[in-house]
Amino acid sequence: MSTLTASMDLRPSARSVPVARHLVLDLLRSWQALHDAEDAALLVTELVANVVDHVGGAEPFTLEVSLAEDWLRIGVVDGSSVRPVVRELDTGHPRGRGMRMVAAIADRWGAEDHCGGKRVWFDLRPPGL
Repeated sequence: MSTLTASMDLRPSARSVPVARHLVLDLLRSWQALHDAEDAALLVTELVANVVDHVGGAEPFTLEVSLAEDWLRIGVVDGSSVRPVVRELDTGHPRGRGMRMVAAIADRWGAEDHCGGKRVWFDLRPPGL
């Protein structure tokens, strides 16, 4: 099987959240990926929202999507070296649950250094595995 890839630079603004979500949904549809598209869209929403909320600034970030050997990988590359944290659940704070969702739904996830910043990514396994 060939590898399908796409990337897009986006501004770190609230408008980029739905753009990233729709881009992922459109790619999965056009690639005929069998993954749960809603899970992928939810998780990319969390990664992009983290960039908007915690990195901000004027520098664009990059959304990366790839499908290789039926594994779906979605990553976000930004200029901040600060890694995301999976926080303990705190019912007193309505926010801060995004990386808990990523850790719970994704089959694998991680963060790595990338050109002075970082890449945060998650993988969804092929359906049926």
